[in-house]
Amino acid sequence: MTAEVFASAAAAFARLVRALATFDGPGLGDWDLRALVGHTSRSLVTVSTYVHTPAETADLADAVDYYAAVREHLAGADAAGVIERGVQAGLALGDDPAGEVDRLVAQALSDIDGVGDPIIKVFGGHGIRLSDYLDTRIFELAVHSLDISRATGVPAGLPADVLSSATLLAASTAARFGDGEALLLALTGRAPLPDGYSVV
Repeated sequence: MTAEVFASAAAAFARLVRALATFDGPGLGDWDLRALVGHTSRSLVTVSTYVHTPAETADLADAVDYYAAVREHLAGADAAGVIERGVQAGLALGDDPAGEVDRLVAQALSDIDGVGDPIIKVFGGHGIRLSDYLDTRIFELAVHSLDISRATGVPAGLPADVLSSATLLAASTAARFGDGEALLLALTGRAPLPDGYSVV
């Protein structure tokens, strides 16, 4: 099931990129639009890379554990390095970004086809089940597709299964980090979230 939702998220991202009239202009924060699209495409590239890097044990139990590890990692990470990787990923899309995204989608789906649910090695040498890692990629594709949509005015057109998966992961992550009550109150119209709140 997770692989099918990942395929749905990847296809929606590819459709959005094909609908963009330009890759110039603002994107998100320090990223221009090309860098934002490039950063989003890394959710495809890392699947193709990590599925070929087996790990012996899954020290990350699920997607929420993954984001806990990401939070710890980013606390000591160089923000400029994160920005630069997005810029380089945008440049790597070349003269035909939409065509390159289509190729990356096809490659990622081919790479996970029929492999089952192996334990793979991701950033920092962490081991995680492929299905749990795909949950994180669905989340990233969904959120950044919405970022691209907000930057350009082009509808993201995210399917219901993608939105459901991403929203459930966001809620579970908020609960893990101690923000479950605040999120539940906000989702039920009882109190607003703090300005700038993010689960990641």
